[in-house]
Amino acid sequence: MALLLEHEFKPLPADKQIETLPFLEAVAHLPPFFDCLGTPIVYSPVKADLTGNIKKIRAVYDSNPAKFKTLQNILEVEKELHGSAWPKTGATLALMWLKRGLKFILVLLQSISDGERDEEHPNLIRVNALKAYEIALKKYHGWMLQKLFTGSVYALPYKSDLLRALEKGKEVKEEESIEKIHQFLTRVTPILDAIYEMYTKMNAELSYKA
Repeated sequence: MALLLEHEFKPLPADKQIETLPFLEAVAHLPPFFDCLGTPIVYSPVKADLTGNIKKIRAVYDSNPAKFKTLQNILEVEKELHGSAWPKTGATLALMWLKRGLKFILVLLQSISDGERDEEHPNLIRVNALKAYEIALKKYHGWMLQKLFTGSVYALPYKSDLLRALEKGKEVKEEESIEKIHQFLTRVTPILDAIYEMYTKMNAELSYKA
């Protein structure tokens, strides 16, 4: 899986403290995933949002690498710095939206890896994409965005075309591609779960709609 496995995520440490720089360097290569889904009018903004949030977090990190060594440090320092405006500001807000975009990618790929499908149309990924949207993004979107996303599933590529795009055009057996997806999920899912857990523990999660 060329696109997903080229840049490895570091294993989640026992203390669940995620180092900021290695995380950003790995996640910076994921926005092109949305190019594999087609329908630019829907997924280009999501890709741009992901890219923009990575840049915002990187800018904060670069301002003081020692102070912002981990993602936990970012939330703690910004909570102290921004007071009542936190968490709806700074890298805390950027990471909040970034994790939702990542959640969409992971749930979609997990659903495909698990073999969930429309039995009448097994090469379509509508079922997988709708599940990912429902879990990761829908409740944070207003009515118009929700309609746009749910309508976009009819323009999604076939599963076979998506897997080929993830392999950067190479013809690879489906089982091999699914195994690579599984490897990617095994690495990244614990990291994303730890980020969500961190936001819950610090009461940093926001539910307003975009």
